[in-house]
Amino acid sequence: MDYFQYKNNVLYAEDINLLDVAEKVKTPFYLYSKKTILRHFHQIKEAFKTIDPLICFSVKTNFNIEVLKILKNSGAGFDIVSGGELYLTQKVKASPQKIVYAGVGKTADEIRYAIQTGILMFNCESIPEMRLMDHIAGKMNKTVSVAVRINPDITPRTHEYIITGKKETKFGISIYEIDKIIRALRTCSHLRLKGLHFHIGSQITETSPYEKALEKVIKLVPSLRQAGFPVEYFNIGGGLGIIYKKEKVSLPHKLAKKIIPVLKKHDLKMIMEPGRYIVGNAGILVTRISYIKQSLNKKFVIVDAGMQTLIRPTLYTAYHEILPLKKSIKTFKVDVVGPICETGDFFARDRKIPVVHQNEFLAIKGAGAYGMVMASRYNAHPFPAEILVDNDRFKIVKKAQTYRDLLT
Repeated sequence: MDYFQYKNNVLYAEDINLLDVAEKVKTPFYLYSKKTILRHFHQIKEAFKTIDPLICFSVKTNFNIEVLKILKNSGAGFDIVSGGELYLTQKVKASPQKIVYAGVGKTADEIRYAIQTGILMFNCESIPEMRLMDHIAGKMNKTVSVAVRINPDITPRTHEYIITGKKETKFGISIYEIDKIIRALRTCSHLRLKGLHFHIGSQITETSPYEKALEKVIKLVPSLRQAGFPVEYFNIGGGLGIIYKKEKVSLPHKLAKKIIPVLKKHDLKMIMEPGRYIVGNAGILVTRISYIKQSLNKKFVIVDAGMQTLIRPTLYTAYHEILPLKKSIKTFKVDVVGPICETGDFFARDRKIPVVHQNEFLAIKGAGAYGMVMASRYNAHPFPAEILVDNDRFKIVKKAQTYRDLLT
């Protein structure tokens, strides 16, 4: 459930009339609902409460500072994949001991920065990376905690670009190479193995891929413990899916029923890395209609947002629900497109939407995750503003850029 609803034929975010916001703030802009963010975070927390998990919000999904503050103040940790994301978590005064660091391409400078910060652990993605970490930690006279990211060779039903647990992908170390992992760990005297990690993909809408991955990877725990590595943590990654259209989504409590007994049996502490589930449906993109264009055989609704603002439809042919801020009963079939000089610049094709007119506003839903974080300045369009709604108040939490900002 989200907190975007029509009241008196006008779309509201919590108790805020979005038409009022759109008349005051230059479009396009992203807008987030604090209540929705908190609702989804607490759903996960409640589902897994019997094992007191460390819930590390996936910063790559939305790194707006105010969003990070909301989650940090609610007890969340953070899953990061870059030095920049680590920097942002420190700006909101996140506890380093609630931060886990994944990513296949960590640089020496990023590794050094994370060690200096004192993060909980790295998720190691390759044996060469383990050796580099060991070398850097030795130079710094530190012992570093790590989890090994295992690639379990699992293929969940999702878009091929966001499958990360299949053996052909670049992520993690193959589950079939446990002997190599053990040999490498024995030579890395400045690394302390504290956990195992898998992350099998994104927008996963069923529990079975997690169950299969867990069943495969959990078998490594006794082998590692017998080899002298006291595994304490098990990180199931993120990837929990949301409803964009009519997906049947497995809610956190269903996943918890499958995961908790296994981790309890092996006396393991749990880490998870949700992102999209928390913020995806907590955000919308609001855009103004520039023109209604009728061609020979097609009608176009041309808006002031484009693929540079929200690239998911172009990149993944992803579906996002599109609603007018002012409710309309009649519908027409249109392409909703942006101003960018690319044929791939679209939000919807041949879709029935409520009838709208020039200078009216549309809300593109499900834009809270992988929205602003993937925006660009293609065609020299400055970045849009970001707004946070809290009950009956809203504030601009990141200003829109100006043309002058294009110079920096």
